[in-house]
Amino acid sequence: MPAVDPTLIERIVRDDVRAMGAYHVADSHGLVKLDAMENPYGLPDDLRRELAARLADVALNRYPVPSSAALRASLRSVMKVPEGMDVLLGNGSDELISILSLAAAKPGAKVLAPVPGFVMYAMSAQFAGLEFVGVPLRADFTLDREAMLAAMAEHQPAIVYLAYPNNPTGNLFDEADMEAIVRAARGPASRSLVVVDEAYQPFAQHSWMPRLPEFDNLLVMRTVSKLGLAGIRLGYLAGPPAWLEQFDKVRPPYNVNVLTEATALFVLEHADVLDAQAEQLRAERATVAAALAALPGVTVYPSAANFLLVRVPDAAKMFERLLARKVLIKNVSKMHALLANCLRVTVSTPQENAQFLEAFAASLQD
Repeated sequence: MPAVDPTLIERIVRDDVRAMGAYHVADSHGLVKLDAMENPYGLPDDLRRELAARLADVALNRYPVPSSAALRASLRSVMKVPEGMDVLLGNGSDELISILSLAAAKPGAKVLAPVPGFVMYAMSAQFAGLEFVGVPLRADFTLDREAMLAAMAEHQPAIVYLAYPNNPTGNLFDEADMEAIVRAARGPASRSLVVVDEAYQPFAQHSWMPRLPEFDNLLVMRTVSKLGLAGIRLGYLAGPPAWLEQFDKVRPPYNVNVLTEATALFVLEHADVLDAQAEQLRAERATVAAALAALPGVTVYPSAANFLLVRVPDAAKMFERLLARKVLIKNVSKMHALLANCLRVTVSTPQENAQFLEAFAASLQD
């Protein structure tokens, strides 16, 4: 195999891309996997058999129907998208964020979001040539309304992202603060599109979806990943058709494959199963949070998601000690100064949660 001339790579690949690291996914083989906010529950056996039969009839030799009309209609119905609103589908929320970035990438355009927040807002902005403006949260991870409004007036971003609840902190931002931002984004000082990211809505039970008809500059983005379908990679963006028609022009053709569409259609027919699983995880979240809060030197932050943010005396050591005990969580302590010595752990089944708590308590004493 010939060696690649590094000077050729330098000539072809952008400097900022060469300086980046690839998105890292840890090897979880043989571990209790609590690092990626996945739903630990599968479908019941009877539904798995029905799904297998449904998938057996999928025409793998044909391209997907580009409009995905049936799936979009099902999502509008099951997810209670307001009348007059439509949905745009993506290969997970990640692709939807990329679509938004590409569509808005005018010269000098900017994207703004609170930080720490979901890393893909900044990464997708960079890939598309947009400037990303991060506005720090307060020390308690609440939204700094004044700082957000000032930054919007100064930078006049094309897009403002508000994660509800936020990742990796897990909290719901104050609704009055968010409304002030949405309203300011409609005014002459900003003129921005606001995207409320509700990836963890099944665990929050609060949503901006019903308020879509109130604002002409508001979109709601969700994913089915946290519901229990992370493997099929499906996200959707809800809002006024006038916005979605523009973003649809940037969407890659056939971006939702036939197996994803058939699986999503089937599972949406049984949304009550996923709702019941989410209810179980909310109950487990309270149990795990209480157990962690009782441990010395541990701070547990309020969460409306399916994970908990925990501050410990030494996050790096705790991460390694847990890994040695075959438990994989996420060390987020280097993501932002506000997250110093913080770990993020996914809420799982009672059995896996018990394993985690036992390993966590033992690791504190090492």
